[in-house]
Amino acid sequence: MKAEILERAKDYIAKEKDANFRAEVEKLISKNDEASEKELADRFYQNLEFGTGGLRGVIGGGYNRMNTLVVKSATQGLATYLIKTFPAKAKEGSLKAAIAFDSRHYSAEFAEAAALIFAANGIKTYLFSSLRPTPQLSYAIRLLGCDTGIVVTASHNPPQYNGYKAYWNDGSQVVPPHDVGVIEEVNAVKDIKEIPRKEALDKGLLEIIDKTVDEPYQAMVKSRLFRPQLIKEKAGEVKIVYTPLHGTGAMHVEKVLGDLGLKVITVPEQREGNGDFPTVAFPNPEEAAALDMSIKLGTKEKADVVMATDPDADRFGVAVPDKSGNFVLVTGNQMGVLLGDYIFLSLKEQGKLPANAAMVNTIVTTGMQKKVAAHYGVDCVECLTGFKWIADVMRKWENGESVYGHDGVRSFVFGTEESYGYLVETEVRDKDGVSAAALTAEMTLYWRSMGKSLLDRLDELYKIAGYWQEMGISKYFQGPDGPSIMNGIMENYRKNHPKTLGGIEIAKVRDIKNGADGLPPSDVLQFFLKDGTVVSARPSGTEPKIKFYASCCAEVGSGSLADAKAEAARKLDAIKKDIRAVIGD
Repeated sequence: MKAEILERAKDYIAKEKDANFRAEVEKLISKNDEASEKELADRFYQNLEFGTGGLRGVIGGGYNRMNTLVVKSATQGLATYLIKTFPAKAKEGSLKAAIAFDSRHYSAEFAEAAALIFAANGIKTYLFSSLRPTPQLSYAIRLLGCDTGIVVTASHNPPQYNGYKAYWNDGSQVVPPHDVGVIEEVNAVKDIKEIPRKEALDKGLLEIIDKTVDEPYQAMVKSRLFRPQLIKEKAGEVKIVYTPLHGTGAMHVEKVLGDLGLKVITVPEQREGNGDFPTVAFPNPEEAAALDMSIKLGTKEKADVVMATDPDADRFGVAVPDKSGNFVLVTGNQMGVLLGDYIFLSLKEQGKLPANAAMVNTIVTTGMQKKVAAHYGVDCVECLTGFKWIADVMRKWENGESVYGHDGVRSFVFGTEESYGYLVETEVRDKDGVSAAALTAEMTLYWRSMGKSLLDRLDELYKIAGYWQEMGISKYFQGPDGPSIMNGIMENYRKNHPKTLGGIEIAKVRDIKNGADGLPPSDVLQFFLKDGTVVSARPSGTEPKIKFYASCCAEVGSGSLADAKAEAARKLDAIKKDIRAVIGD
């Protein structure tokens, strides 16, 4: 066994107060065989990286795992940065934090551990007593005037994972310069301050919150609807099947939609929080298989729409029946188009569409959204991948700043990203699956009152904006060599990028590594093909994988929609072959 690994393992054992995590490492040391040595090396060859979005990793003992010691250390670093950034507030004892957690294993324990670190550093902490969605944490930060926040979640990852997202005082995940500042403090932590729960409560440094945020949040979600009278009159005509995928969504989705008079049938086997996610391989509405159980129930109940939220209820997925009654999955890109269209249409009909209205999406989102926005005279501003960048654009506009080369300040009306994230309100600064569910219910009812389904409306929009189809490819690179392999692939692409993809000439290459077109630096490479197709490559910020995206358009024109779909599929198949040849998949 390598001496350095063994030394780090013993150091961890001496510092970890959780008996289960400590015992895992002690057992591996005592075994002293080839398998345990390899496992120890993976747990200790590096510290679990506190990246720009926080922490995410496999639960277990070790410095390269998610456990109480790693969470405490990260929170101490965040607390230190907060105190240095707001010294006057720290001196007067007015710093505040909010913490929420999801249904994953150890989420409650990690959340309380973080709360007690904040309390020990003199930061008053508001903690939910049970699981709550990520968007509600963002809302709570703004409602309670907090300086920071944490949500303990690994979002849609498999059950062995957990994570920790750090938020700033505007309710969004941290962005520059604060993300870099927090990381530096986390990496510099030597001593961790903590106090017992009773002491934190007695000193007023820990407060348990539930209804004080639940009720205003639910009221806010309902306030963002456009046609409450239509819902009141027609709610009984729409049947909704919903699944929270063993996560946090049921409480709010059922309450909000139920208050509106809508009939919601929740998949019983998936309603309660369960960190094992026993009925799904991946608790991610992006995965078709995750909706199998809800679609089966939707078919049985003859539902008008099937809805799903991921474990922390920030992502939202939908399936709707076609004319033959078979459920069709709506992609994140398509749902963004439908919601944007409905928001712009509704604001315009009600005379509330601002002259400087704008939506925000990411550089890997379908180009169809820009076309639909333009149809209503709405600007579409692109930002980097990740909802924190959408929130960053919102913040800049509120501060009177122009963004990314767009002159003047815009009025935000909608934000979306391809990975099933939507924001229809300004009170939250992260994607919100609960509000997306409420607005989708209203939108379904609206188009039904017009004699159309969501799929019918999508087909109408294809005639306006062309038929768009997207594709994603991910390749994982696990283990110590993973990062260097990914870096090698990206650098090779940069130095020797292809002249064509799928047989289509590349007209322009955009490398955002050092910033481009006003965008902040990010490890993203984009190829703009001569026919308008855009192909993007980027390493994931939360998982050891490279992600490729392609967005392709085929004009409908005087031809049939079927012909346009076939043309787009042909192009994407050819592009996919070229990408797989590069990543060895």
